[in-house]
Amino acid sequence: MWFLQEGMTLEKALVVIAALLVTIFVILPIHEWAHGFVAYKLGDNTAKDSGRLTLNPLKHIDPLGASALLLFKFGWARPVPVDPRNFKRPKLGMALTALAGPLSNLIVAVIAFATGCGTYVACGFIEDFYMSKGADVPSFIVMPLACFIMLMFFIYNINLGLAVFNLLPLPPLDGSKILAVFLPDKILNKYYQYESYITIIVFALLFTGVLAGPLAFFKEIIIKALECVTIVPLTHLFHFFYKG
Repeated sequence: MWFLQEGMTLEKALVVIAALLVTIFVILPIHEWAHGFVAYKLGDNTAKDSGRLTLNPLKHIDPLGASALLLFKFGWARPVPVDPRNFKRPKLGMALTALAGPLSNLIVAVIAFATGCGTYVACGFIEDFYMSKGADVPSFIVMPLACFIMLMFFIYNINLGLAVFNLLPLPPLDGSKILAVFLPDKILNKYYQYESYITIIVFALLFTGVLAGPLAFFKEIIIKALECVTIVPLTHLFHFFYKG
């Protein structure tokens, strides 16, 4: 369990718990809502009719998935129901619906990064203000801001991890539904015939840490891509305002 790791301080543990609670009550509901919203826009009312087209976390929380997340930093929410028969092009509609979840995670990751950078810049201004008066920044200001920046860092990483994991082309993950667009129906039927077995294998590999290496590799690729289109420009922008 993560809280038994060597070097885990009380402050870090509290920030991690806060990040996991944000994941359960905010991030996972956004992920599931994104699935339902795109499905609704493509003609499927299943999520709306079942009351799942909402950001209310109580509609999305899976007790077992939430418990696993708090204990092992890996968990899940209740999947939003989708009926591909309501799409004009079922395979494409299902793929777009599946893609919406990981995409929402990437968007939240960028927002968390930008918020963390903005708070860091604000810390610089606060420090300059107190230094101009010949005083140190009070600890009751430093500690909450430092913890908030750390929280944004964790939320950023959690969302990247969720996006990468869900994009794996393995059932029951979103990536399997995206892959289905490119598979002939004959192969797709075989693919889903063994879905339950593959799902068990995926969870076993995840809990034993076998997938840690591949996930870290793909996560690094996405981080590099984000750096090119968002993080580098944002960093230069904050640097300009801070130094400016």
